[in-house]
Amino acid sequence: MKVSEYIKLGGYELLTKSDYGDREIDGCYTGDLLSWVMGRAEEDNVWITVMSNINIVAVASLSGAACIVLAEGVSPDEGVIKKADAQDIIVLRSDKTAYELCADYFKFTNNDKL
Repeated sequence: MKVSEYIKLGGYELLTKSDYGDREIDGCYTGDLLSWVMGRAEEDNVWITVMSNINIVAVASLSGAACIVLAEGVSPDEGVIKKADAQDIIVLRSDKTAYELCADYFKFTNNDKL
């Protein structure tokens, strides 16, 4: 599934530029401890978090995340969005919980990898 399809199916709010939404998604990772995410999230994963500081951009870049989804309506600073845009990192926002966002991913992809 492409990020653009994922956004549409979930009704997520796109916070960054939309011209790189054709990236393929392959997996989902949820976590808020940045060092833990760096070591465990896999390339092309949707990364779901409530963290919203500038460091999420670096972690997404290092891990190769397809996009970051900010759960529970979390809003990042404008500097985070500017940095994400500069590095072609897609940042989304949703009012859903991390659990609900994970369930969405598995529902949308019919993925049986738990």
